Amino acid sequence: MHRDVFKAIADPTRREIINLIAHQSMNLNAVADNFDMSRPAVSKHIKILTQCGLLVIKQHGRERYCRADLKQLKEVTDWAEQYRRFWTNKLDALDTFLTNEQNTPSI
Repeated sequence: MHRDVFKAIADPTRREIINLIAHQSMNLNAVADNFDMSRPAVSKHIKILTQCGLLVIKQHGRERYCRADLKQLKEVTDWAEQYRRFWTNKLDALDTFLTNEQNTPSI
């Protein structure tokens, strides 16, 4: 099952998990130790992140380690970029309008 990356980042706990693992690979217990919730609840968040392709789980001996794979966040960046361009253009037009208004002599 492949989930929507937007659903993954919609939850603050999942965003924090991504933030933790983005800096270093961690075993599942170490990830869970950072949260005030049950290990099964953290595991559900990790499962969603894995299904979205944002985390990769690797087995090393008896331990399972999470590694971030943030390429999927490009979809979010691309989506947000269209709105950044839209608002940049609108604000530039407003700036031009206000500058012209200030430079126009009053009657």
